[in-house]
Amino acid sequence: MCPAAGRQRISDRLLARLSEARAVSDQLFRLVRPEALYDRPIPERHRILFYVGHLEAFDTNLIVRDTLGRDPVDPALNRLFSFGIDPVDGKTPQDKPADWPALSAVQAYAGRARREVDACLEEPNSQPAIYPVEQIIQVAVEHRLMHAETLAYMLHQLPAERKISGPVHADTNSIPPAPRRVEIPAGRVTLGLVPNEETPFGWDNEFRAHTVDVPAFAMDAGKVCNAQFLEFLRAGGYDHRSLWTDAGWEWKNAAGISRPVFWTEKSGVWHYRTMFGEVPLTPAWPVYVSHGEASAYARWRGVALPTEAQFHRAAYGTLEGHERLYPWGDAAPDSSRGNFDCKHWTPTPVGAHPAGRSAFGVDELLGNGWEWTCTPFAPFSGFEPFPFYKGYSADFFDGKHYVMKGASPRTAACFLRRSFRNWFQAHYQYAYAGFRCVTS
Repeated sequence: MCPAAGRQRISDRLLARLSEARAVSDQLFRLVRPEALYDRPIPERHRILFYVGHLEAFDTNLIVRDTLGRDPVDPALNRLFSFGIDPVDGKTPQDKPADWPALSAVQAYAGRARREVDACLEEPNSQPAIYPVEQIIQVAVEHRLMHAETLAYMLHQLPAERKISGPVHADTNSIPPAPRRVEIPAGRVTLGLVPNEETPFGWDNEFRAHTVDVPAFAMDAGKVCNAQFLEFLRAGGYDHRSLWTDAGWEWKNAAGISRPVFWTEKSGVWHYRTMFGEVPLTPAWPVYVSHGEASAYARWRGVALPTEAQFHRAAYGTLEGHERLYPWGDAAPDSSRGNFDCKHWTPTPVGAHPAGRSAFGVDELLGNGWEWTCTPFAPFSGFEPFPFYKGYSADFFDGKHYVMKGASPRTAACFLRRSFRNWFQAHYQYAYAGFRCVTS
C-alpha cells in the first residue's frame, strides 16, 4: 500500500487539472518526429528526449517519494531525469545521443512513473502525507505547464521538417499602431501574496506580500513591435558599443548575435520563423528578444525598461487607489482580453485586444509575450523556499536573471495571477519575451 492517507480526499477538480496538464505536454511531444527526439534545438538546453522523462520523474519524485514516502519505480532513471539546466557562463552541454537511453526505454519509464503516481493518488487513506497533497499536486500541475511553454519555444527552434506540420498563419500586412505614451500617476502597489489558508496557490518567490511606492512615470501603451526593432537594427544598434553593457557586448560578439533569434534574412528580405514555417516579417507583431537586446534598444531610444513595481502600477493600479486582479478588472480571463492560454502558436498584432487594456490605458500587459523588467530576480523580504523544492527559486537569485511579467501566447491561464513572477537570464533569446519602455 502507498502511505498516502491521513489526508482528505483529493478534489476531482485538482485531479482533472493534472490530467489536462498532461494532455497539453503530450500534445507537444506528438509534434516531434520520433527521429528528432534526440535533437537539441537550443544549445543551452537538454535534448528533447530528456523532457519526455523529466515531467514524469518530477511528479513521481515529488508525489510518490517526497510526499507519500514510497520508493519510486526506477531510482536510476528518476535521478537521470530529475533536473534541467540553465548555464549562464557560456558553456553548453557536450553529451551525445548515444549517452541517453533508447526511446522505447524512456517512454516505458514515463508510462510506469505516471501510472505509479495515479495509483498512489487513488488509494484510500492510511497514514498522513509528509506535505499537503493538494498543494503538491498544484506544484506538479504548474511545473508541467511551465515546461509546456518552454517546450513550445524549444520546438520553435526545431527545423520544420523535424516536426509534424501544422498551420502557418500570419497577417503579414498588419500595420503597427502609432506609438503612444501613457502617463502613470504616482501610487502604491502590492507585490506578492499573503500566506494564509485562503491564499490561492503561489510559488515560494511570490511570498510575502508587501507594498511599494512608485513615483509617476510614462510607459509605452504597447509592446515594442518588429517594425520598431527593425529601425534599431538598421540604425546599427547591434554594432554600437555604447548601447550595450560589458557582459552584453561580450555575449553578443562571442555568439555572433546580430538579430533576434526568431528572424532570418534572405536576399535582403526579413522573415519570421513561426512554429511550423517561415513567413515574411510581420511588422505589427511584438518583437521577442533577450533582456540584453531589449536593454540596448531602450538605451538607443534614451529610455529604460520598467521595474517590476512599475509594471504592477501600470497593469493593476487605478486612479481611485485600489488594485485590480487583472489589468482589465476582476473578470476572469478570456480570449477577448489577450493572446494567452495556448490558443495561438503565433503573436497577434500589437494592440489587437483593447478589451484587455488597463485602467490607465496600457494595452496587452497580459498576453502576446512576456515583458522584461530591469529588476533582477531576487527574494522578497520573508522569503522561505518550499521545503520540497528548495532550489526552485533560490538557485536563480544570482543577479544574472531578470523578472519577467505578463504572459505569452503559450502561457496557461493559471499563470495570469497578479503575483506570478517569471524570470530568465539576460542573454537568453529563445523565450516568447518582449518589452516596452518607460521614462521617469
